[in-house]
Amino acid sequence: MSQNLVHSPADTADTAEAAPGLGQPADTGTGPGPGHRVDVRRGLRFLLRRPGLLLSVAVVVLVVLASFRPDLFTSQDPLKGVPSRNFRGPSGTHWFGTDELGRDVFSRVVHGAQLSLKATLIAVLVAFVVGGLLGVVAGFVGRWVDDVLMRFVDVLLSIPALFLSLALVTALGYGTVKVAVAVGIASVAAFARVARAEVLRVRQAVFVEASRSCGARWYSVLGRHVLPNAAGPVIVLATLDFGSSILAVSALSFLGYGAPPPAPEWGTLISDGRNYLANAWWLTALPGLAIAATVLATNRIARALDGEWSRQR
Repeated sequence: MSQNLVHSPADTADTAEAAPGLGQPADTGTGPGPGHRVDVRRGLRFLLRRPGLLLSVAVVVLVVLASFRPDLFTSQDPLKGVPSRNFRGPSGTHWFGTDELGRDVFSRVVHGAQLSLKATLIAVLVAFVVGGLLGVVAGFVGRWVDDVLMRFVDVLLSIPALFLSLALVTALGYGTVKVAVAVGIASVAAFARVARAEVLRVRQAVFVEASRSCGARWYSVLGRHVLPNAAGPVIVLATLDFGSSILAVSALSFLGYGAPPPAPEWGTLISDGRNYLANAWWLTALPGLAIAATVLATNRIARALDGEWSRQR
């Protein structure tokens, strides 16, 4: 019996290795040190293995910088023209050439990023908040509330988004903010559908049922369990909708519903240059290339967030 009660140092070491919680604190990976470094290293490795994604992130960063600090990219006035230098092709002095009034097209594209990105952010925010709220209420409350809200969403889905945006901006009036609100309302239905589906999925989870069984209030269940676990796909949809909103805002600006001239919105630049395609192709092609690059970059980032990163984890 005495031999069973006495442990040798080797036995103690074996026990500590078998049960880390007995001999030393277990490494849970939640500390700010090694776990954080591993996550940063994994993120960098994830980017470096995907050159297209890395390029997309660089494009989005440049567009965001141009919208907040256009003076970092150009010092020329986008509204001041030199008539003697009109219709100059792309060169070292004017990277995107000059327009019919001798204004530098590159500076107009850079300063136009501020207007276009502002409208896009407002549109995505309106769609995210309104659509997400409708989807959460419909999925969490259920019953007749779900039926009424989803029938309203079905009506929105039955109307093409561009036609709905045109109708709304005609009713609201012209201007960058009004165009953004119209584009955002036209995108509400998609956010409502995704948010409702995710709330219904999370609402049936075991931990939500356990929380309700313990007597938790409905707002506690909604705020602590349902919303955090249902937000991921909605955020990914917002990233995807960012590119679609850029196209919609540019399309409405192209049709003349955006900021009045001489504001250099991207859609307005393409509209102004279409009359000179025969002798000044750069007036339309290069602003269009900026729009295409931004949309493709945001779509690539959304695709990475949607599937590629989750499979790596």
